[in-house]
Amino acid sequence: MRRLSLLEFADKINEIMPVLFKEFARRQANELYKGKLTLPQFMILDCLYGQGESKMTHLARYMNVTTAAMTGIVDRLVRDDYCARVHLSQDRRVIKIKLTPKGNNVVRRIKQQRRQMVIKIFGSISETERQDYLRILTHIGDIVIQKKEA
Repeated sequence: MRRLSLLEFADKINEIMPVLFKEFARRQANELYKGKLTLPQFMILDCLYGQGESKMTHLARYMNVTTAAMTGIVDRLVRDDYCARVHLSQDRRVIKIKLTPKGNNVVRRIKQQRRQMVIKIFGSISETERQDYLRILTHIGDIVIQKKEA
């Protein structure tokens, strides 16, 4: 492949990313891609899956939205029985959000489907290419996180 300028590289990335997103979405038959969950809702469920429970302020910071916006997202998740509000017995003003069994199951199912899809797709390239891809993505992730914190 010939060397690309940064501008040409950006144009190529802009061409391929929508195709990749569309094809990844097409291969997933879960709540996220059936329209039952929005991406922000799934991100909240995934955060709770990793942490167990969380305060609204933490979730709002995690999503970079106001607590009012987070309340709207959580209201829909509670309504659909993906998560629940829990009042602390020591201080009833403090409310934490936690996954329900339904929310826990949907996150576990989506993660498993994504894992199988990655195995199927990336099984078509060499181990060296997979390692290179992962190294580059990890590096990009580090750059994005550093810029966010700055």
